[in-house]
Amino acid sequence: MTPLDPIVRAVEAVLFAATEPMGIDSIRAHVGPGPGGNVKAALDVLEALYRGRGIALVRRGDRWHFQTAPDLAHLLRRDREESRRLSRAAIETLAIIAYHEPVSRAEIEAIRGVAISKGTLDVLMEAGWVRPAGRREVPGRPLIYATTPAFLQHFGLTSRRDLPGIEDLRAAGLLDPVDLAMERLVDEAGAGVEGGDAERDDGTGERGHD
Repeated sequence: MTPLDPIVRAVEAVLFAATEPMGIDSIRAHVGPGPGGNVKAALDVLEALYRGRGIALVRRGDRWHFQTAPDLAHLLRRDREESRRLSRAAIETLAIIAYHEPVSRAEIEAIRGVAISKGTLDVLMEAGWVRPAGRREVPGRPLIYATTPAFLQHFGLTSRRDLPGIEDLRAAGLLDPVDLAMERLVDEAGAGVEGGDAERDDGTGERGHD
């Protein structure tokens, strides 16, 4: 298969016009039926064709899209500060969801050791990084949450397997004493959190007792 093959050109056209990353089935729905693996083979050809150029074909999870080459992204950035700043509560919640998904609100609270407000999850969903992922089949059927392809794209991850491990974070000096305490809570999460008055936060990083 070459860059001039009709299937390669069709897949290239579909992805170029797409407003969001597309999966193989979605691409196939546009280019029409063909021998099994045609779309995947075309994606492999395009990925090699655009390697090292100003734009690249990248895979995020099970979806594909074109983006500016990482080393040229600075040319397109505007000189402005990002208006959205996540609170510590939101950052911790996002990390727990990313490493343990799908998780319920109660499971997030058990790991953090602190009750979270609905606003914290709302902020993450408004950012497009977290989504509802169904309900846990247990009494009460609590809603569970997972990360989105936009989360992978924003943080430059191909899949959740690319998330750094605890040892990587510690070696890079990115774990402070609070983070190390969080690590211990994660390890103990399987046993759950029993009794006691729960602290609360409001998604802004402020904590207190009811």
